[in-house]
Amino acid sequence: MARYGTIGDYRFSDTQEAALDIRGAKLYGPGDQKLGQIDDVIFDEATGAIAYVIVDTGGWLTSKKFIVPPQEIRPSLQHEDDFLVDLTKEQVETFPPYDGGALSNEERWADYERRYRSHWVDGPVMHREATDRNITPTTQQQVGAGSGTIPAAADEAGIEVAPARTEGVLEVSPNGPSLRWTAFEETLRQRREEVLRSSIDSLKKASGEADSERERLDHRKAS
Repeated sequence: MARYGTIGDYRFSDTQEAALDIRGAKLYGPGDQKLGQIDDVIFDEATGAIAYVIVDTGGWLTSKKFIVPPQEIRPSLQHEDDFLVDLTKEQVETFPPYDGGALSNEERWADYERRYRSHWVDGPVMHREATDRNITPTTQQQVGAGSGTIPAAADEAGIEVAPARTEGVLEVSPNGPSLRWTAFEETLRQRREEVLRSSIDSLKKASGEADSERERLDHRKAS
């Protein structure tokens, strides 16, 4: 099973690469309803392929954040460099609370993903005809085919896959956020090892601070 990570506090040092960073871009729902802004991404540590986008709601959602598969996101025509998804706040509220800590445990993440995807089956994602499967690929399928695409294997023999929508999803164009997205993911692939080292260093620092705090508490108790 693939291992997943987030960018976290890592910042691209190159000016051009930093300009492509999608973190901070706003995400809108139907009717120009602002859902939040992209706070981070979940990516395959082995390839750098983006599996999910993490959205910070700014506080309207109790759990603060939720995730969206990249193939469900498309450029916003009304807001330059921002994105659109076919989700309302009411639908987002039905998702299980995002648990970033589950990423470090394969079993916990698999359980979270199953619960999360079950809400897409009942909500905005359409089923394949005559099957109980939906057209949203699993994380492993997304990574295998590259984010934003459905693998060729999805078109199983004799089964027609009905599209969830007719608009193109993140198609590359000379201008706009679709090109920015593609370039950002390619940059992430290239900087993947740097991002992972940054994440490891952050964990070590956090662990060291936690150890220091425990030592201070133990010292207080002893005195």
